[in-house]
Amino acid sequence: MDYTCHSEDDIKKMLEAIGVSSIDELFESVPEKVRFKGELRLPGPMSEMELRRYFEELSCRNATDVACFAGGGCWRHFVPTLVDHLANRAEFYTAYTPYQAEASQGTLQTIFEYQSCICELTGMDVSNASHYDGAAATAEAAIMLYNAQRKTKRRFVVSRAVHPEYRQTLKTYCAALDVEIVEVDYEKETGRTDAQKLKAALDENTACVVFAQPNFFGVIEDTSLLSSICKDAGVKFVAVVEPISLALLEPPGAYGADVAVGDGQPLGNYMSFGGPAFGFFAAKQEFLRRMPGRIAGQTVDRDGKVGYVLTFQTREQHIRREKATSNICTNQALCAMRALIYLVAMGPKGLREVAEHCLQKAHFAAELLKNRGVELPFSAPFFKEFVVRVEEPQKTIKRLLNEHKILVGPPLSLWFSELADCLIVAVTEKNSREEIERLADALAG
Repeated sequence: MDYTCHSEDDIKKMLEAIGVSSIDELFESVPEKVRFKGELRLPGPMSEMELRRYFEELSCRNATDVACFAGGGCWRHFVPTLVDHLANRAEFYTAYTPYQAEASQGTLQTIFEYQSCICELTGMDVSNASHYDGAAATAEAAIMLYNAQRKTKRRFVVSRAVHPEYRQTLKTYCAALDVEIVEVDYEKETGRTDAQKLKAALDENTACVVFAQPNFFGVIEDTSLLSSICKDAGVKFVAVVEPISLALLEPPGAYGADVAVGDGQPLGNYMSFGGPAFGFFAAKQEFLRRMPGRIAGQTVDRDGKVGYVLTFQTREQHIRREKATSNICTNQALCAMRALIYLVAMGPKGLREVAEHCLQKAHFAAELLKNRGVELPFSAPFFKEFVVRVEEPQKTIKRLLNEHKILVGPPLSLWFSELADCLIVAVTEKNSREEIERLADALAG
């Protein structure tokens, strides 16, 4: 596709057409304090060969030999070669929204198979075609339950042990709704959601409860207790789950979750500086017609041949805005397809092996750290990440990276003032014994 710069006359005509006097006026809604001032320090024009060399030199500045123990919602897991090989095929890599079923059978089938895998993984009845990320899926789930109860119940009760950025996203989504968001604290000794405080926070006005398994601290919640509290109070609840852990832990469908959501980054998607990934969203059958986004289905044509269609299209691009269940503009279909390839390639046995490696290596790392005098503030069981207490976490993170080529974090001071001296350590199947021992020596030092 050719790119032709707009002339000054072109720009003037476009501005006149939309009733704006200047380009700067287009950006008046952007706060002055966040606008860039000055000139961008960019090199002059280059030939293609010079430009390639320039970016190759830039890429060499990236640290490629770092032992990664970073967590907090984005983790370094192994991605089989098969995932890249299939997902990077042009027919998938360049595909967009499958509006025309007759021309999009391959894409629709991958979405259908993806939904099937998510339902099997979570133990839920139905899944949509994906969301932007886990935070968006969480907010959409709470709002769906709010709408399902005819907006008569106006309180969301959220565990403070849910990812803080998920909680913030929920608040942003609800800014225009007449709802109250109540946060329930965690137990300072265990790191688990305080069940008694959760019980006390529920009333007849509660639309839903949101808790995570494992939670943001990596701690495994007592889901049977939390779900029973919700059921006894007649309150629906959303389980925010980490997908790899579901190979070992009880799926949300088994303990009665109304909706199960989470981020699919661990399933065949790289960390990639924090994105892109995708959010998965699965629910009970009763919410099928209220689920945001799209749902692909399998059918047969008039000749009896299997075909795939968009069965439900309840987003505003397909129906009138006021009747849409969500204003999702698209979904992360390519990242979701990577998850599908990963899950099929690994299978139940392979996924369980990954989860077992994460569990065992994380506990091995925790024991080494405790033996070297590093404190773990929470006593409850954990899956693949845990919290450690250190002096000056920000400086510790920089020291480990600069001196030992070890990446840890994030520091919890970003969200929890009472944990200002703590940070997260995540251990996955990719971390070797040598890396774990090096981490223990460096943190203890």
